[in-house]
Amino acid sequence: MKFTLPWLKEHLETDASLTEIVDQLTMIGLEVENVENASSLLKPFVIASVISAEKHPNADRLRVCMVDIGDGKPIQVVCGAPNARAGMKGVFSAPGTFIPGKNMTLAVGTIRGVESRGMLCSPAELMISDDHDGIIDLPADAPVGKSYVEWAGAGDPVIEINLTPNRPDCTGVAGIARDLGATSIGTYKNKIPKPVKGAFPCPVKVTLDFGKTPSLCPAFGLRLVRGVKNGPSPDWLQKRLTAIGLRPINTLVDITNFVTFDRGRPLHVFDAAKVHGNLTVRRAKNGEKLLALDGRTYTLDEGMCVIADENGVESLAGTMGGEATGCSESTTDVLIESALWDELNIAQTGRKLGINSDARYRFERGVDPAFMVPGLELATQMVLDLCGGQASEFVVAGDPTPKEKVIDFPLSELPRLAGLKMPLSDIRRLLEKLGFFAAGQGERMKVAVPSWRPDVHGRADIVEEIVRIVGVDRVPSTPFAREHARKPVLTVMQNRTRKARRALAARGLVEAVTWSFISKQEAELFGGGKPELSLANPIAAELSDMRPSLLPGLIMASQRNADRGHVDVKLFEVGQIFKGDGPEDQLTAASGLRRALAKPSGSGRHWSDKTGPVDAFDAKADAFAVLSAAGSPMQALQVVPGGPSWFHPGRSGTIQIGPQNILGHFGELHPRAVAALRAEGPIVGFEVILERIPEPKARATRAKALLELSPFQPVERDFAFVMDSAVKAADIVRAAQNVDKKLISDVVVFDVYEGKGIEPGKKSIAIAVTIQPREKTMTDAEIEALSAKVVAEVTKRTGGVLRA
Repeated sequence: MKFTLPWLKEHLETDASLTEIVDQLTMIGLEVENVENASSLLKPFVIASVISAEKHPNADRLRVCMVDIGDGKPIQVVCGAPNARAGMKGVFSAPGTFIPGKNMTLAVGTIRGVESRGMLCSPAELMISDDHDGIIDLPADAPVGKSYVEWAGAGDPVIEINLTPNRPDCTGVAGIARDLGATSIGTYKNKIPKPVKGAFPCPVKVTLDFGKTPSLCPAFGLRLVRGVKNGPSPDWLQKRLTAIGLRPINTLVDITNFVTFDRGRPLHVFDAAKVHGNLTVRRAKNGEKLLALDGRTYTLDEGMCVIADENGVESLAGTMGGEATGCSESTTDVLIESALWDELNIAQTGRKLGINSDARYRFERGVDPAFMVPGLELATQMVLDLCGGQASEFVVAGDPTPKEKVIDFPLSELPRLAGLKMPLSDIRRLLEKLGFFAAGQGERMKVAVPSWRPDVHGRADIVEEIVRIVGVDRVPSTPFAREHARKPVLTVMQNRTRKARRALAARGLVEAVTWSFISKQEAELFGGGKPELSLANPIAAELSDMRPSLLPGLIMASQRNADRGHVDVKLFEVGQIFKGDGPEDQLTAASGLRRALAKPSGSGRHWSDKTGPVDAFDAKADAFAVLSAAGSPMQALQVVPGGPSWFHPGRSGTIQIGPQNILGHFGELHPRAVAALRAEGPIVGFEVILERIPEPKARATRAKALLELSPFQPVERDFAFVMDSAVKAADIVRAAQNVDKKLISDVVVFDVYEGKGIEPGKKSIAIAVTIQPREKTMTDAEIEALSAKVVAEVTKRTGGVLRA
C-alpha cells in the first residue's frame, strides 16, 4: 500500500516530521517497507523550451532539437520521441545527470553522426509513470529554467507499508490516518461524504440472481450520471495517482482509482450507452468469455460471479471490468457501481484467472459494508465536480447493513494478557479514536466493533488494539514462570534432519536442493517408476515421476558442476523420497556423494596427496557420520556386502540392524547408472533412511549423561585369525565385542591378508581389541584370561583359528 505524505495529511492533522510518522506507523503494526523521496533524485531535471526541431540528416525517426533552459544558450539534443516539436516545453537533463528510469548516467554522445548534449525525458525515464511513448509535454505556462520536481510537486515522499491481510481498513489512506490519529502524533479528520440528491430515478435496475446457490453479492448499489464530459483528469488528481505508480487514464477512471486508494472502496464505472437493458448479478456460465480492460480474454466458469446485461457478461465482479462497457473520452452517460462481494469467491476467481487487480486486493480482504453507499455518494460528487452532469437517485439491491458485533470486555484482560494497567477512561478514549464504541462502568465494558474491522472477534483482539496504540515498548518484560520443564519443541524427525545436515556439512559436503521429480527412465533405474508415482500433469517430460531416491538428482547436479569446471564435487541433500502413494511410503532420506578427488581429507590434486580417487570407504564414513549424529545405536550396526542394483556389486555395502531393518546403503555408483544419467565417474555415494533409525529409550531428564572416564590405563591386544574367505569381518568384530561389553571398549580391523603363507580359499584378518579397566588395574593373568575368551569366541562364531 503506497501513499504520499501530503495525501496522508489530508486525513490527518499533524505537525510531525516524516521520520516521526514512519516510526509511528511501524510501532502501531503498519510496518513501513520503503520511503521514496524523489526530490533529491529529480532535482537536476529542469523545464526547457524547444526552440527548433529539425529532421536528423541521417535518420528518418530522429530530430535535432535546439533547447533553451533559460540561460540564453541553446543546447543541441538528438531526440527520437514522436511528439518532439518546436515551441513545446519539456523536461531536460544535462550530461552527468543520473536517469533513474534507465539506471544510467547521461554523457555527451554522438547519434548517427550528430552530437547530442543532453536529453528530453519521458515520464518513464523519470519513473513518474510507465509512459515511454513520448517526451513529457508541459503546459505553455511552465517556467523555463525552473526545477521540474519543484514546479510539478513530484518530490513528495512516498510511503509504502507492508500491509498484513487482517487489516482491510488500511487499504485506504483514510484508514491509515485513523490509526495514526489514535496515537499522540495527530488528529484524524473524519470526512463523511455528503449525500447527493438525485434529480431523476435511475433507469437501470439491478437484480441479484443466484437461484438456489449461495449469494456471492450481499449488496449492489448503482447510480446514473447524465451529461458528463470525460477527458484527462485535473493535474492534482494525476499527480496523486502517478506518485504511487498508477497511470492516469481519464477522469472517470481516475476518480474510481482515487476512491479506491483514498477510502479503500473499489468502484467501477460503465459507459451507460454501451449497457443494454438492466443489470443482473449472477454466477457465470461454464465457457462464457469476457474481454477485460487489460486486453485479455478470460474463460469463466460457474464458480465466478459476474455482472451481465441483456447481451451477456459485462464485468467480472470485484476483480476487473469489461472492455465492451469501458469509459472513454466519448462517454456522456456513466453508471457508477458500488457493491459488496463474497471475499473467498473473489480470492478464488483471481487465483484461477491469474488477475491481481487493486479491486481484488481489497475485496478479498473485506471492505467496509457500511461505506458502500457513502462511497457511491463520494464518487458521484467527484464526477459532478470534475465532469459535470446530472445524477439520478441511486438504487440498491440486497442489504448492505453490517452485522453488529459487541464484545464483553473485562478490564482485567489487559493486565492478564499484556501486563498493562490503564484506567477505564483512557481505554475508552483510545478505542473510540479507533472507531469502536465503548460503554460501561466499573470492571467491565461493552465494546461495539466498527464495520471496517472484520479482524476483531474477541477480548484478545481488543487487548491487541490497546497495546499496539499505547506501544509495545510499554509492555513489561516478565520471565516465564514454569512449574514443569519445558517440553521439546522439535519432533524426533526434525531433530534428526537438522543433525544430519550439520554432520554432513561438518565433513565438507555442500548442501544441494534438487527437484522432487525425475524422468520415468531415471526413476526405474533407482527402484521407482510405479504408475501411482507418475504425475498426471508434469511441468516437463523429464520431471514426470516422484523420485524414489535422492541420488539421481545429486548425480546430475555433480555433473553440471563438473561441466563448468568444478570436477571434485561433494554434495549432500536431506529430503523426501517416495516408494509408493501411501503416507507410510514417503520417507526422509539423507544422501550424499563424492566425485573424482573429493576425499574427506581434502579435494583436488596435490603433490603431497597420495590417496587417489574417492572410494566406497569414503561413502561409508559419511553414512556412519549421519547415523551417529542422528542417534543410531552404532554398536548394533551391521555392514553386509552388496546393495541395490544402482551400486557397484563388489564395491558397496548395506547398513542394517538385523536383516529386517535396513537403514541404508553406500558404495561406488554402478557405471551403468552413472552413464544413464549422462554423468562421468568415479562417483561414490550413500543413502540413509532417517525414519528407520530406532528411537532411543525415553530418559527421565533431558540432561546429558554423566561423563565417565576411567582413571586406569587401557590395554590393547592384537589378534590375527585365519578363516574361510567367505567370513565377514563384521562377524569377527561382533564376536570379540560380545566377550565382555563392560571391559572391551573397542574392536578395530587393521589388516586383511590373502596370499603367500595362507591356504587358498582362506584369509587372515587382524583385529585390535582395546581393554579398558574400570574398577582396578588388571593383572597379566586377568588380561590373558580375557584374551583367551576372545580367541575362543571368535573361533566358535566364525571357525577361524589364531594365526601362528
